Amino acid sequence: MKNHFYLGRHLDNPQAEPSDKPLTYDPADLTTHAIVTGMTGSGKTGLCVTLLEEAALQNIPALIIDPKGDLTNLLLHFPDLAPQDFQPWIDPETARRAGVSVEQSAVETARIWKEGLAKWGMDSARVRALKNAAQFSIFTPGSDAGIPVSVLSSLAVPDLDWRENRELLREKIASTVTALLGLIGNEDVDPLQSREHILLSHIFENAWSKGKSLDLTELILQTQTPPFDKLGVLPLDAFFPAKDRTALVMRLNAILASPSFETWREGQALDIPDLLYTPDGRPRHSVFYLAHLSETERMFFTTLLLTSVETWMRTQGGTNSLRAIVYMDEIFGYLPPQKNPPSKQPLLRLLKQARAFGVGLMLATQNPVDVDYKGLSNAGTWFIGKLQTERDKERLLEGLDSATGHLNRQAYNKLISSLGKRAFILHNVHDKQPSLFRTRWAMNYLAGPMTRTQIPALNDLAGASWDLAEADVMAADLSTTAPQTESTSDTLSSYQPVSVKRTSPRRPQRRRVMTASDGATQARPAIPTGIGEYFLPFNLSLMEAFELARRPLGADAEQIGMRYRPTLLAAATVRFLDRKYGVDSEVKRAVLVPNPDPRGVVRWDDYAGKDIDLKMLGKVPAPQSRFVALGAPFDQKTVLNAIQRDFKDWLYRAVSLKARANVTLKIYAGPDVSKSEFMRLCADAAREKRDIEIDKLSDRYERKLDTLENRLKREERELKQDEEELADRKMEEMGTHAENVLSLFSRRRRRMTTSLTKRRLTQQAKADVEESLDAIDDLEEQIEKLEAELKQKLDEINDRWGEIVNEISEVTLTPTKTNIFVDEFGVAWMPYYLVETGGETVEVPAFG
Repeated sequence: MKNHFYLGRHLDNPQAEPSDKPLTYDPADLTTHAIVTGMTGSGKTGLCVTLLEEAALQNIPALIIDPKGDLTNLLLHFPDLAPQDFQPWIDPETARRAGVSVEQSAVETARIWKEGLAKWGMDSARVRALKNAAQFSIFTPGSDAGIPVSVLSSLAVPDLDWRENRELLREKIASTVTALLGLIGNEDVDPLQSREHILLSHIFENAWSKGKSLDLTELILQTQTPPFDKLGVLPLDAFFPAKDRTALVMRLNAILASPSFETWREGQALDIPDLLYTPDGRPRHSVFYLAHLSETERMFFTTLLLTSVETWMRTQGGTNSLRAIVYMDEIFGYLPPQKNPPSKQPLLRLLKQARAFGVGLMLATQNPVDVDYKGLSNAGTWFIGKLQTERDKERLLEGLDSATGHLNRQAYNKLISSLGKRAFILHNVHDKQPSLFRTRWAMNYLAGPMTRTQIPALNDLAGASWDLAEADVMAADLSTTAPQTESTSDTLSSYQPVSVKRTSPRRPQRRRVMTASDGATQARPAIPTGIGEYFLPFNLSLMEAFELARRPLGADAEQIGMRYRPTLLAAATVRFLDRKYGVDSEVKRAVLVPNPDPRGVVRWDDYAGKDIDLKMLGKVPAPQSRFVALGAPFDQKTVLNAIQRDFKDWLYRAVSLKARANVTLKIYAGPDVSKSEFMRLCADAAREKRDIEIDKLSDRYERKLDTLENRLKREERELKQDEEELADRKMEEMGTHAENVLSLFSRRRRRMTTSLTKRRLTQQAKADVEESLDAIDDLEEQIEKLEAELKQKLDEINDRWGEIVNEISEVTLTPTKTNIFVDEFGVAWMPYYLVETGGETVEVPAFG
């Protein structure tokens, strides 16, 4: 259909070749949102790229959040399919490993792309239509490598009436404050309990309700001296003392004072209409490149962007068509189960409410187990690719089942297991049945993740507005100075497209040319085929490197170069699955061995103490570096393979997990649950079982007590009657006795039998009273004993379940060899600074 997305072709079965029947998708269905999941290598990114390509062809704008740099490929469309168009984006290292030049690789890539497009019924005209359909741009928050983004616009008062939109604006304030507190280290903040959150929220509300904007400077000043005297019913200083506010002010001011924050203050405002459309009305596909940011900064920016989308969305009228797409390339960490990061609430609100405004969310993940599927129950479309583990499949099917309410889990499980690369299941609530299909060829050149230094050339290629001269100066500075922070590691492990020309003057720097006697050359040694190659970042400044090496840094010290030495990197994931103990956990181990024995003997325990973040590994070296030659065992593939096998054997022997169990309560947990949390789970379960037992016991005793109390009340009523009768009998007896005395002095005589009868009735009434008193005493004693017995039994129940809570046993779980997966293995190049100081050349590690 003309207005539908062309995503691929139907498959009769996962192993078959695709049929001629195209798989199309109605863009209106995307208003109910889409989930895309699949392991690495499943073709998930390619599918998402084709979805966005089709959206551009339909003039649908998109905001694209790109944490890893994959979606920058959306700017690589070459209608002429000429080799010279592809050549700047060919990885020279990949070409070298293939044994061809960059030019030869470009020719082959152009041929492959032309044939791929033709095979799927597309030509250069469609690629040209894509190029002209939208304005593609790359934005770089916190950097001016691309189009910088000003986050301070998020503190400005929205163009909404406060009285009519109070609830919406308070939600935006809550999300903005949560993101801001996350940036200064306050994670998982409870808006109802955090003093910091309450104070800052009131400052925002005080300003916005009066139509006034805030900037970060004003926010900090008002935090120190708020424009109100009370919070709730308490005086401000009682709720949040001035001394504590000063501590918060210092942390906020540290952001403002940081030189790196300057790039957050300038650039494109987070104005959603401007990000969705150009001034002349063309749709935009705005890619927000976040790979250079820390996790905290990514969370901060993503939250602000999502809240800005939500605010803009609420100003739009309702529609049944797709107005815009918000795409997140990886939602791991942004919508987790149980935890509540700043991004979670805006995402949940968008998932629930965006449909009515024609805004479709497209969320992708390769980590199904780390997504809160209850939050995704509003998703109407699921694209499911091949998944790596049974745990991933079970969690995905659980979420899909909760979203649809009717799912043949066994059939889906079998189908997912048989999927190959680029094969997906399309489950759409708007269709009668799911579809199996293979994704079409992407029109954009999928070159892989791009680095920050390549972004200026990408924006230039797409004709996006940015300051070339300023970016050139930045690039030149970065290429001639040693990196100082972790955030520059991506730049140092990057390569420039070979045809991009830099005309800005570079900063002069004195360098000494290293001779052959240095044992290092500019040519990178060849790694054995099949062995991984990695580059550790320069994460130490020169001063930190000397401090770590315990060497003085002289005043005459001058950096004269950088050098890489080979080290051995081995990283693996060990999975533990034990249904009895409810364990489904992963343990990751990464080991860096600086100088392995040439024979391949490694004492792994000696190197297991230091954690290595695999995310900071680069793919290419820092510019102008030199390399020490490879020696044994690095140049011997057979030895390296033996070391890898030995690494797995060591993990099998050395790695274990402690599982906890409470057999009586049937509570089990792995190491991801702390002891205190496990105790809480046991206490909750014991409390529930105890309450059930107490309810049963109490019901039984209450019935007995009710019976006794009813009898007691009856006896008390009888006692009252008996006491009244006794009093009457005494009066009668006294009257009869008086009459008998008077009869002695009169002619009328009374018989003595009357007096005796009255006396007998009085005694009988007295006996009835005494009997009632005895019965009451007996019943009260029975009630007292029964209550004491109930209390004793309740105490016994409480004590017993209290003891059961502490009946915790631990068991050591060991992995199976089939559940040990080597993630990374090979040569990791360790960076060193070469410094001339005190008349000698010193080499110190730049990674630590």
